[in-house]
Amino acid sequence: QLQLVESGGGSVQAEGSLRLSCAASGHTRIMGWFRQAPGKEREGVACIDGDMRSSYADSVKGRFTISKDNAKNTLYLHMDSLKPEDTAMYSCAADVRQWMCELRPSMYPYWGQGTQVTVSS
Repeated sequence: QLQLVESGGGSVQAEGSLRLSCAASGHTRIMGWFRQAPGKEREGVACIDGDMRSSYADSVKGRFTISKDNAKNTLYLHMDSLKPEDTAMYSCAADVRQWMCELRPSMYPYWGQGTQVTVSS
């Protein structure tokens, strides 16, 4: 059973930066970051596939960067120019079979426990 462990969340002021990490216990193919704010549905933030192609939600394009270190089985999300509306619980997700990623939570059978990101104005 693949396990995912996120780290790097915290509190930051608007326009600040944070980097999230997600360590996987084994090999993965597609990985993604998702977030859920209180009272809202989970939404896809960014994903990366087996060829290192990435996709981003429109709301984070130009501000967030997803990357993956295959040697370390670790996924990252570098977040710049953070806004209060980015406040949410951020979770990473993965699959070991599919090759191309999409920002649909249903694609991912493995999930981490989440890390909180809070952006104050």
